[in-house]
Amino acid sequence: MKTKSVMIVGVGGQGSLLASKLLGRLLTDEGYDVKVSEVHGMSQRGGSVVTYVRFGDKVYSPIVTEGEADVIIAFEKLEAARYAKFLSKDGKIIVNSQQIDPMPVIIGAAQYPENVLSELTAKGVSVDELDALSLAEQAGSSKAVNIVLMGKAAKQFGIAYDKWIKAIENTVAPKFVEMNKKAFDLGYNA
Repeated sequence: MKTKSVMIVGVGGQGSLLASKLLGRLLTDEGYDVKVSEVHGMSQRGGSVVTYVRFGDKVYSPIVTEGEADVIIAFEKLEAARYAKFLSKDGKIIVNSQQIDPMPVIIGAAQYPENVLSELTAKGVSVDELDALSLAEQAGSSKAVNIVLMGKAAKQFGIAYDKWIKAIENTVAPKFVEMNKKAFDLGYNA
């Protein structure tokens, strides 16, 4: 199998590291060689966070370069735009419709760009947007946005639903398993 590349991008505190851990575990359980690289950036202060997940028969590097990502899972609209250049020509961005203002916007030094996602689609980028925050709240916690997005992205990997559920059970803290399974299901069926 040709190596596949996934980027999970968001803002510090949104759970992108748990999402990459879940995906890495699932792919390892499926028998793939998997490399995961986490770039924390300014995650402690709400800054941009990106993780790379690469898998296939044999993976030599965890880093995804421009034009190489098969899937980008974006936890926020501006992060989708920031990393769109990494998407392959046949790739897809799955993005939460949520807007989280970066520090320059918060302090009034800049404005959040309007129509971020429509500009991407106008350039021919395949964008699949959903309101993951509302679905996460429906599942029981706004912090489950990450798992909602993984549910939405699951069909991109061709791995059975029940195997994703098992990976959630093996990755998430026991007291949060049921809520995360519900969040995954809501994203999967969105």
